[in-house]
Amino acid sequence: MKVIVAITAASGTIYSKLLLGHLLKSEQVEKIAVICSKNALDVAQTEGVELPESDKIVRYSNDDMFASVASGSATWDAMVIVPSSVGTVGRIASGVSQTLIERASDVMLKERRKLIVVVRETPLSLIHLRNMTTITEAGAIVLPASPSFYSRPTDIVQLCETVVERIVALLGIVEPHYEWQ
Repeated sequence: MKVIVAITAASGTIYSKLLLGHLLKSEQVEKIAVICSKNALDVAQTEGVELPESDKIVRYSNDDMFASVASGSATWDAMVIVPSSVGTVGRIASGVSQTLIERASDVMLKERRKLIVVVRETPLSLIHLRNMTTITEAGAIVLPASPSFYSRPTDIVQLCETVVERIVALLGIVEPHYEWQ
């Protein structure tokens, strides 16, 4: 499986770090493309989050419209935008593809491949909700970064893992995770 991970400047880069950790450990994942928006790395630094490095990871500049992820003929299996700003959601919903993140999202939708958008915003305006409805109707999965408490997490990492485990499960990656009994 080849997975694209896009990181926008919304707060919550811990989610992308944890997701990359899961993808790197999975034998089902052979390659990971990472695309960061203009301010994503600044937010990560502000939040004290360092993203992992690996031979499995290929990093693309968000302005590299010649990257393989910009083409439907490149067979990337899925894309996760984590965290996703509502601005990114709005641009995807309107079909604007001025950046590689937006173009890769557009490719996932037009090719009917999995696009998971982990929105990290609160509260939401009617415009945000309508944009999320639009991308859902186009085939995306909107997964709000809303952690669960069933597993009784005891620290911030365990709390964030509840969201990341849902992402991993939606990607179809088989690994142990909390299940409601």
